[in-house]
Amino acid sequence: MGTHLEDYIYSLYMSIDITNPADLDMSLIAKEIGVEIVYKENSFRFDNEIILVRGTKSEEWMEFGHEVCHYLRHSGNQLNMHFLFMRLQEWQADSFMYHFCVPTFMLHELDLPSDRKKAIWEIQKAFNVSYEFAEIRLEKFAQKHAYVALS
Repeated sequence: MGTHLEDYIYSLYMSIDITNPADLDMSLIAKEIGVEIVYKENSFRFDNEIILVRGTKSEEWMEFGHEVCHYLRHSGNQLNMHFLFMRLQEWQADSFMYHFCVPTFMLHELDLPSDRKKAIWEIQKAFNVSYEFAEIRLEKFAQKHAYVALS
């Protein structure tokens, strides 16, 4: 049993038959959850569109994870809401992004090395995220789960 967010993402992925890192396809996920991916100059979510800035596959994947949170879990127009509530939604979307792009249940299945840098590299490679993203995700994982990465 994980956190509410971990359980939510697990249920979401199971409902669309995504069970391992190779299944994490942005176009397939978008289709399954009912959104269209559009490319423009700024990233945001509008109705059933997720607008992304063109970038590398990993940059687009990470930003997609952030915007999916807004689509699935938030409502309202951030331009019309209190600054603190907008910041809360952005914090939630960032947290969601780390778990959506690198799901905990999939991390448990990886045979991560005890060497921290090698573990980060394995996460980066398996989930198509940046080194910095993988490093933060490993820290979040290690804080909650029984994984200790050595220097």
